[in-house]
Amino acid sequence: MVAEEISVLQKIREKELELSIKIDETRREAEQIILDARKEASEIIKNSEREGERVAEEYYKKEMERINAEIEQLRKRSDEEAKLVRERGERNLPLAAEKVVGTVTNE
Repeated sequence: MVAEEISVLQKIREKELELSIKIDETRREAEQIILDARKEASEIIKNSEREGERVAEEYYKKEMERINAEIEQLRKRSDEEAKLVRERGERNLPLAAEKVVGTVTNE
């Protein structure tokens, strides 16, 4: 009976050792999975940041082009308005000169 008990105890110890080894292997695998997941998450974040910067730069360029086009349009419009005002002024110059001369000479 003592031999049987030793044999049973020996089997229990062997099973405990096997389970301990499996637990250690599983723990190492879990740690590796966590490390891989962290690495992948870091790469995803870096890629997202790069993509965000690219999209922001593209948006900035498009908006600057739109703004510059609008500025150019406003410049053309103001040049045209200045030309019209100058032309009107030039047309009215003789009449204005007559009035000034008439006022000065009391006519």
